Amino acid sequence: MSAPYLTLTTVVEHETEARRSRFLCALAPARTVEEAAAFIAGRRREHPSATHNCTAYVIGERIQKGDDDGEPGGTAGTPMVQALVGRGFSDVVAVVTRYFGGTLLGAGGLVRAYGSAVTETLDRAEPVRMVPAKLVLVAVAHDQAGRVENDLRASRHAVRDVAYAGEVTFAVAVGDDEVAAFTDWVATLTAGRARVTVGDDLHVPA
Repeated sequence: MSAPYLTLTTVVEHETEARRSRFLCALAPARTVEEAAAFIAGRRREHPSATHNCTAYVIGERIQKGDDDGEPGGTAGTPMVQALVGRGFSDVVAVVTRYFGGTLLGAGGLVRAYGSAVTETLDRAEPVRMVPAKLVLVAVAHDQAGRVENDLRASRHAVRDVAYAGEVTFAVAVGDDEVAAFTDWVATLTAGRARVTVGDDLHVPA
């Protein structure tokens, strides 16, 4: 079963310093690898003269990737990933831009610097808690569709899609613990005429 996680809705930036090296951390929401890559590319364009632009992203329950960008192996990308995972974040990308201050930090110092750059920036974020949900398909006859759509959009559940064919099918995101109550509500709303199918797993804001 999917677990709740935290994510971001906006970009958050914060600067830290370690022995005169500057570490500029930027965090952003990223629901796909492509979104993460686009944000990383943008930050590298913003800081072309930086010593390093180290990166990490966590997407979904399976994708975790860190890049040391020339720092000694395992001293940047990995602690950045661990900082995100350790705080319970997903669908997030982090870029830590380093401007070298003239003093070597050593492997342990780099791990601490990159990890704390991410955690201190997370401390300044306003995360959104995402909880497990299902995509529920509600199929109704055309003569009911208008009223059903109005009631669905007035409810607390997000309508993700509407498909018109022989029936009108609404794809609605419903929290796992609300599926049974939602199904009963739809049955009452449509006098039992709706066909309800529980589909894919996803997450919705708590």
